[in-house]
Amino acid sequence: MARYTRTFFSALGLSAMLMAGGAQAEDGKKVSIVDDRGVTVEVPAQPKRIASISYFADDVALALGIKPVASTYMTAGREPDFLLGLTSGMKQIGQRAKPNLELLSEAKPDLIIAIRRYTVGNAAQLQNIAPYVAYNMELLEESYSETAALSMLLGKPERGEQLNADFRKHLAEYAAKAPKDVHPRFLIMWGGATPFAFHTENTSASIVAAIGGDNIPGPKSPGGEFGIDLSLETMLEKDPEVIFIYDSGPDRAHESNPIWSQLSAVKNNRVFYVGDQWVETNGPIAREIVLREAAHYLYPDTFPAIDVKAEAAKLIPAELQN
Repeated sequence: MARYTRTFFSALGLSAMLMAGGAQAEDGKKVSIVDDRGVTVEVPAQPKRIASISYFADDVALALGIKPVASTYMTAGREPDFLLGLTSGMKQIGQRAKPNLELLSEAKPDLIIAIRRYTVGNAAQLQNIAPYVAYNMELLEESYSETAALSMLLGKPERGEQLNADFRKHLAEYAAKAPKDVHPRFLIMWGGATPFAFHTENTSASIVAAIGGDNIPGPKSPGGEFGIDLSLETMLEKDPEVIFIYDSGPDRAHESNPIWSQLSAVKNNRVFYVGDQWVETNGPIAREIVLREAAHYLYPDTFPAIDVKAEAAKLIPAELQN
């Protein structure tokens, strides 16, 4: 666990460095920023109409007291509890992997914040609608820099830095309180006939590892992807004690495989179908909630169960909740 904690806190100065070098060209109307594509984007100095392709920008903006005008969704018709269902008051512009550009244009955004891997192919079209900034939204170390960068773009850099500092503090507190004599083997996955599991650097997996969990897919290879297809045969060999599955709907093909019932997590009723915050974890609200949920699921005798909406209400200003 210690090596994971050191890795996380080595990112302490990352967002501060980004703040110093990311947005320097401001003339009262425009701000220049380099996004995760390595592209320099000119954006309004005080954007008023934010469109979010992914929940990340919704998460950051709401934590800053700003309500975006448009958002994609993860599962149609389901408003995420970790955002208090506030996305229902935003224009819906499609699933995050397939945003509807016509609907996006109708929202008249002055800034689009997008998940990079799903939007680079449409970059030119997005840029024609409004300034388009893309972030990776994959790793915990990126969560700090991305939160700081977007908070800066939205005119509240100090609040962004405070949110980062608060999470580092909370992560350290939970790690210190977690039992030191057990390191539950865990797995975070999308369901399916061949599940897709997350490497330790992925944000949600990083959080669970930081409080003492042992992630069975292990770290990613240098330059590799943040996740891996993991057969049930391999899963049985590694035998996770706790499994977190993104609850994307009723299709649970993995449960039909006879190997599934042989897993320790299944036998011991320690399989948890989790919400959108476990996939869209890079924002300040999601990562705080995942930390608290993970602590309880790993160590139920040490950490209490939480109410996701109650925790979210602590981080979203009251004026946005009414």
